Amino acid sequence: MKNAFIPVLLLMLGGLVNAQNVQRLEKVDSLFNILEYNEMAMGSISIFSKGKEVYQRSIGYSELENASEADAATIYRIGSITKTFTAVVIMQLIEEDKLKPDTFLQQFFPQIPNSDKITINHLLRHQSGLFNVTDDEDFRSWMLKPQSREDMLKRFVKYGILFEPAEKAQYSNTNYLLLSYIAEDIEDKTFAEIVEERMIKKLDLENTFYGGKIDPENNEARSYVKSESAWQVTPETDMSVPMGAGGLVSTPEDLNIFFYHLFEGDLVSETSLEAMKNTENGIGPGIMKLPFNNMEVYGHGGGIDGFSSIAVHFPGQKLTAAYTANASDYPMQNLFQVIIKMILGLDYELPESLLADSKLQN
Repeated sequence: MKNAFIPVLLLMLGGLVNAQNVQRLEKVDSLFNILEYNEMAMGSISIFSKGKEVYQRSIGYSELENASEADAATIYRIGSITKTFTAVVIMQLIEEDKLKPDTFLQQFFPQIPNSDKITINHLLRHQSGLFNVTDDEDFRSWMLKPQSREDMLKRFVKYGILFEPAEKAQYSNTNYLLLSYIAEDIEDKTFAEIVEERMIKKLDLENTFYGGKIDPENNEARSYVKSESAWQVTPETDMSVPMGAGGLVSTPEDLNIFFYHLFEGDLVSETSLEAMKNTENGIGPGIMKLPFNNMEVYGHGGGIDGFSSIAVHFPGQKLTAAYTANASDYPMQNLFQVIIKMILGLDYELPESLLADSKLQN
């Protein structure tokens, strides 16, 4: 596949382009060469410095069956990174006095257990105690079929609560499904329309939208899992299911634009942004504070079907990076951490299997 390495102006560390910075990007490129050659991953990465793209690379295929090569405009399901978009919608509604952080869920869905105790803030921070509906033992059977809001609400009622609100934080897709339903009721629009109007149009995100049935003709990637050394296409979740918990599709470039502008204060007020950055045990409204070499870094990951994704932003360095994959046979988060360490000139380690025949040694 054509090498997409971009040795352009690199301001990661505040300096002008130099041999050291180019060498760091060459190491990233070498790593992707190895992954592609050994058929260990398919996907796209984009890295921004101060809001501008300085590196982009795509490997593998958007649709393996037709040998359609992935490129910078290939669209991937981003799974739970959708939650960051949903949280921004909710923060905007709060700023517009259409909602309050301490509004009880009872106002919208009184049939939900503990709805008189669960607040918007509890939902945003995964502190509601509501069962994670995607942990349903039958999830893989019904996720492939269209689901109405009523279908989903019945499941929320059925599975009830795991703990009392604010007792602790425990990740649950149910929280963000409910937040997207609430936004729809307040705005009297679909969640897709809300995100389109509030973020996609404002930031000119050309390849971001609420997903539907995958259309390879629109450069939308199918996802794959490795089976007996060969990639096998995965079943598609019906996109009536994930809503604000995981329904968006995008590209790494668009995700970087979104996260950069979020942290520049272009989507929410400074007060709202500080509330999002105010994490407890690493969990905030729609974003996570991630441990990384004592640096301040926020982001979110996602997974749906065979897709996996991650987007991060370093406020201090104004470094933004996103990776979306439609096939992974190597731990994505481990890989992404190595890439970021390469970019920042930090020490990193790779298994010998990846170091063989490469020039990736520190």
